[in-house]
Amino acid sequence: MVVLGKSELLKLQKDYNVIYPFDENLLDGDSFILTVQEDVEVKYLEHKNIVSHQIVYVPVNYVAHMTAKSKFGRLGLSFLNAAKVHSGFVGRIVLEVVNLNNEHKPILIKKGEPFMHLEFIKREGLPEPYHGEFMFQYMNENEIKMYLSILKNTMSEYEKYLPIWLKNKNLI
Repeated sequence: MVVLGKSELLKLQKDYNVIYPFDENLLDGDSFILTVQEDVEVKYLEHKNIVSHQIVYVPVNYVAHMTAKSKFGRLGLSFLNAAKVHSGFVGRIVLEVVNLNNEHKPILIKKGEPFMHLEFIKREGLPEPYHGEFMFQYMNENEIKMYLSILKNTMSEYEKYLPIWLKNKNLI
């Protein structure tokens, strides 16, 4: 297992468009920084699903892991779901959070504010691309079509997975 550094992340971005929209200013050493799609307030003890602004594509020879920016942990925001993105996944990331702030104050996450680190890790062994129901989550038709062309050119079993990915999507 190898965590990719900045130079390798830039190559991955160039070759696969792994983050869309991409902003090089949101590279942080060994990770991309994801932001949220809209302003989100999480009240004390409230559970919320927070959607990333960026679309993430994890090529089949990689997996990705996420960690929250420490600012939010210090405020009392706790992450409830596993922070892994499967090989072959394309979509916006959804993190389940709860506010455990000691002072019972709401936590505000602003659109465009750095929210989570996304690290890419090179995998070994034969890939088993993601083919679950959350493929292309929170993506519009044009975004899905853009990534279908990337997947077609980069994934050897594209034809096998295409009907699974598009089930209930009313595309093509």
